Amino acid sequence: MATYLYRLGHYCFRRRRAVLAVWIAVLIALGGAAGAFAGKTSDEFKVPGTEAQTTLDRIKDTFPQQAHGSAQVVFAAPAPGGATAPEAGRAVSEAVGRIAAVPGVAAVPDPYATGAVSPDGRVAIALVSFDHKLADVTDQQREAVRAAAEPARAAGLDVAFGGDAYNKMAQVDGGEVIGLVVAGVVLVVTLGSLVAAGLPLLTALVGVGAALAAIMALSGSFEIITTAPVLALMVGLAVGIDYALFILSRHRRHLDEGLEPDEAAARATATAGSAVVFAGLTVVVALAGLAVAGVPFLTVMGLAASGAVVVAVLVAITLLPALLGFAGRAIDRLPVRKRALHRETRPDGRTTLGERWARFVVRRPLAVLLAGLAGLGLLAVPAASLDLGLPGGGSQAAGTDARKAYDLVGAGFGPGFNAPLVVVVDAQGAPRPEQAVQGVAARLQTLPGVRTLLPPTVDRTGGTALLTVIPQTGPDDAGTRTLVNEIRDQRESLKSATGADIAVTGTTAANIDVSTKLGQALPPFLAVIVGIAVVLLALAFRSVLVPLKAVAGFLLSITASLGAVVAVYQWGWLDGLIDVPKVGPVVSFVPILLIGVLFGLAMDYELFLVSGMKEEYVHGRAPRDAVVAGVRGGARVVTAAALIMVSVFGSFVFGHDPIVQPIGFALAVGVLVDAFVVRMALVPAAMTLFGRAAWWFPKRLEKVVPRVDMEGEQLIARLEERPAKEPVGV
Repeated sequence: MATYLYRLGHYCFRRRRAVLAVWIAVLIALGGAAGAFAGKTSDEFKVPGTEAQTTLDRIKDTFPQQAHGSAQVVFAAPAPGGATAPEAGRAVSEAVGRIAAVPGVAAVPDPYATGAVSPDGRVAIALVSFDHKLADVTDQQREAVRAAAEPARAAGLDVAFGGDAYNKMAQVDGGEVIGLVVAGVVLVVTLGSLVAAGLPLLTALVGVGAALAAIMALSGSFEIITTAPVLALMVGLAVGIDYALFILSRHRRHLDEGLEPDEAAARATATAGSAVVFAGLTVVVALAGLAVAGVPFLTVMGLAASGAVVVAVLVAITLLPALLGFAGRAIDRLPVRKRALHRETRPDGRTTLGERWARFVVRRPLAVLLAGLAGLGLLAVPAASLDLGLPGGGSQAAGTDARKAYDLVGAGFGPGFNAPLVVVVDAQGAPRPEQAVQGVAARLQTLPGVRTLLPPTVDRTGGTALLTVIPQTGPDDAGTRTLVNEIRDQRESLKSATGADIAVTGTTAANIDVSTKLGQALPPFLAVIVGIAVVLLALAFRSVLVPLKAVAGFLLSITASLGAVVAVYQWGWLDGLIDVPKVGPVVSFVPILLIGVLFGLAMDYELFLVSGMKEEYVHGRAPRDAVVAGVRGGARVVTAAALIMVSVFGSFVFGHDPIVQPIGFALAVGVLVDAFVVRMALVPAAMTLFGRAAWWFPKRLEKVVPRVDMEGEQLIARLEERPAKEPVGV
């Protein structure tokens, strides 16, 4: 691989104008495609095959309103009884009439006619049904409904809008700009010049721009979940900056060794570029492996993020060498401090901090290993209490319309009114369908956890009915999940007693089913990506122990990160320091997403650090000296890369989106732990204890497994054998 990348680096350096023109053309073409073919992204987390989704698909023709978008308009008076006052009633009725006239609204029952008024007379709810799917409800329609409620506001009522149509997810608040600023500062401090620091930022923005444009261009033809482009942005920025930093730092080291700029860029692309390609491949495998879960929206998220990683790798090994060609020896222009990245000692004669740390670990490997394991184990303890759920109105930021509506409904009617369950009663095979429906309703009313049942909705034939069950607990409460399971457990006995079949659906049941499905998908997903990664790392390093050690370190990082997520988002620790919208179950796809993303990113540091160790080992250094040299050469860059990733992911924590925020927090903590505890402490300690055994590889496999030459050993040997050539100018 190193040989091919060496040639590619040379070509892109020398044909820099053509390479730059190609990337500009790609950006223009993808931008044009996005403008021409972009569609709407979806906020619906649907999982085919679950009972809730299957039931909804089955009844959508009989009860089309169940598959259509819906909303709540909540009218609240400042004092008890205020919503039942005559003037308030007239204002609400006028508002309901105006809402019903909004194009696309199918029905809005008057809350006074349906009895949707709280016992204290303070809150009234109007349920809005649209005549099309939630994905097709436009922002203009939402705003028209808001405007139509003006008579109620004019009468002194507080009006809030909730329900599916107003629970907007995956909104980017612009916090990623903070991450870019911090990343820029880290790059300037690490690389020492504004020109050098600007290149990774520039290439990362090009890669992210191309990836997002491609995703948006596809959104017109495929259903893409709203979180997919956000995840692609998050991951694309982080890896794009890091991959460019790895290659750029190696390029500058070669320049300092006396190589000409074109040769330095080619060798950097060959060696560091090999690590980048393998790291990127590992990330792509992990993200594409999300398809193993069998959850379509998660598959789309994984493919979108993996596409961003592929683009980041292509930019790093093609556009970056071309830009290095334009920079030439001016890469260090606009210096801000004196640097010494490649030297074993600092200008004042002292060893670098990375080397001092490496020698400390090598002297006390067992103590460092045990201390690191103890710390990670302590951080991972909360992960045993992991509880999964999906965000709703109660997860929105305080002060938003959806959150206000959720809180008002919960306060006025009880938490269960925010978690209605829809029980579909198929009584077509029953001798007396009407009595069968009544029998089912009577049984459900006696179940523990049921607060009340609303009057049934029956189809034209009378053979199928919808029973709305109001639990005593809210949508995130374990009691509601227990109730859903209890209703489903009644299926056989109800069939025997009444002749009717039942199934549970609705938003609350669907969210519970999605969380269960994702929880069940975690073990096989983890097994698949770990197995593939072990093969890739064995291929890259021709070692048995190195891949196993890498996987063990990753599992430690995952459990520690999940422990931190549970402590903050489920237990409420750090509330106030981190603006958590609502303490409760962790978003159900955060763990599986964390595994996919963090595994690939963790391998970045593993590849970069361990490839440096092996490079020193194959060139004749003793195992302990190779560990010290590998950490010394990579510590500064790995530290900078980790800080950049933490700043990019951490910047999303400052937003208020209930999905994006915990994902950003989990990834930031995961990278922080993995880079500074696992890779910079546990890995050198383990490699020291392994000694020469770290590089053992069975002889039978030596003959079968292709030699990747990621460290560039064969390439460097050939380059040293070739006759001297005149330096190529820039």
